[in-house]
Amino acid sequence: MSTHEVTNQVPALPEYNIVLADPALREGIARWGREQDLHELETLGALAGSAEAQIWGDQADRNPPVLHTYSPQGERIDEVDFHPAWHHLLDTAVSYGLTAEPWTKPAGTGAHLRRAAGFVAWSQVEAGHGCPVSMTYAAVPALATNPDLSAIWTPLLASRQYDYGLRPHALKSGALAGMGMTEKQGGSDLRSNTTSAEAVSGPVAGGQTYRLTGHKWFCSAPMSDMFLILGQAPAGPTCFLVPRVLDDGTRNTFVLQRLKDKLGNRSNASAEIELDGTWGVRLGDEGRGIRTILDMVAATRLDCVLGSSATMRQALVRAIHHARHRVAFGRALVDQPLMRNVLMDLALESEAATMLGLRLAAAVDEGNTALSRLAVAVGKYWVCKRTAPMIAEAMECLGGNGLVEENGLARLYREAPVNSVWEGSGNVVALDVLRALTREPAAVAAFSAELDLARGADSRLDEAITAAVSAIQAVAGSGEPSAAQSGARSLVEQLATTLQACLLTRLTPGTISEAFVASRLNGAHGHTFGTLPTDLVSASAGKVIERTFPL
Repeated sequence: MSTHEVTNQVPALPEYNIVLADPALREGIARWGREQDLHELETLGALAGSAEAQIWGDQADRNPPVLHTYSPQGERIDEVDFHPAWHHLLDTAVSYGLTAEPWTKPAGTGAHLRRAAGFVAWSQVEAGHGCPVSMTYAAVPALATNPDLSAIWTPLLASRQYDYGLRPHALKSGALAGMGMTEKQGGSDLRSNTTSAEAVSGPVAGGQTYRLTGHKWFCSAPMSDMFLILGQAPAGPTCFLVPRVLDDGTRNTFVLQRLKDKLGNRSNASAEIELDGTWGVRLGDEGRGIRTILDMVAATRLDCVLGSSATMRQALVRAIHHARHRVAFGRALVDQPLMRNVLMDLALESEAATMLGLRLAAAVDEGNTALSRLAVAVGKYWVCKRTAPMIAEAMECLGGNGLVEENGLARLYREAPVNSVWEGSGNVVALDVLRALTREPAAVAAFSAELDLARGADSRLDEAITAAVSAIQAVAGSGEPSAAQSGARSLVEQLATTLQACLLTRLTPGTISEAFVASRLNGAHGHTFGTLPTDLVSASAGKVIERTFPL
């Protein structure tokens, strides 16, 4: 039409290398990883930023999985059908070693850091398929409690071959893992689970077999090859490995009642399942199931930090891209002082989140379980909590266009709360932090030592470190986490922001760390993004924005 002249519209986000364009990823790999890892991750970064991969992500989200309970012949099959884009995404994740491969590498190779950086990069394409990737990674520590089962399954979970389809493990070149812990009546209260487990000699190799009967309210990635399931054995909650297909090729009883219709993570199938005499093999001792899954939970919580960092980063990139190309009131948005305040503030939040996630992955490589036990929970709580408000602010940078699906931020916003809910919502994780403080002196010492590494660089930070160490020692000395429950969230927030400030002060340019310390620790910040001190914005906004996304 003659009236339709398109002007001042932002062009589509161009193809770019997601790894090379992210200073936090590049510098984290250089600091804690190996040079040869960066080369492989550069290839993944180029694919992640390609138009083809972005189409896959959009297609997977717009075409959610479909449950088929019966075959055309009326046989019960309980299978889930996925769009081809889902398989492209998973195939790439598996072929780049983003599942369980790090657990098979020698210490000192930086394998967990390499995998974490790759997970951040590839999750920016689409988040839902990251769920089976994460659970496959996290299953290996639980398998370590049963060497026979580990010998069977770890090589398959660590394989770089994506081998989709329900077949016995002996016929597979690669496998994925899922899990089913929560039940209708209990949620996070796993001790209230009612699924029963009876020890019976059965058709699954690798250990003592049981028959499980009960239900699971959330079972993620139900087309996986094996699942970690929590059930009540005579001695109490016990963890079991449940194969989807038995060793003889017959299907294990694994009834998919329905798929959840979720706000976000729509490409990923989350099912309600029924177990009726389902075969499983015990992992760890009877009654020690919750203890058995703790290492697994730590790994999935680490991925919650990494996945949320990826969501933050992708929203930031889109906000900066829009601001550079949109003109308002006579100049580009990126040159408007108030928009620069917002973008700089978002950039600080994103870099702090990515830096923390990579440091936690490096701690896994170091075997620093004392630090991981506490810091992963702290990071999971805070980074995941900060994601939703940050994505909302990034959407506002685009105005009304931010709400339109084709611009990508609407999908990111739907995804933003997912990691904060999964693997322990805010209260659950905050209480886990209190338990670690009161029961694990080594975790208290390791966390304090990590903070102390940054002493001497900034007097304001020194004060924050002293206050944080005093706070955790006070809780640790009380010996009773219930006494500190009402203040748990405030404590975790204090620990998280102080730890992030320490990492940024030690490892990033002063333009980043100075603004973060001033705003997050020294009170020079309001209750929303875009409230940084004017002098900091005037002095550093241009440098921070250019560093953050130099394209």
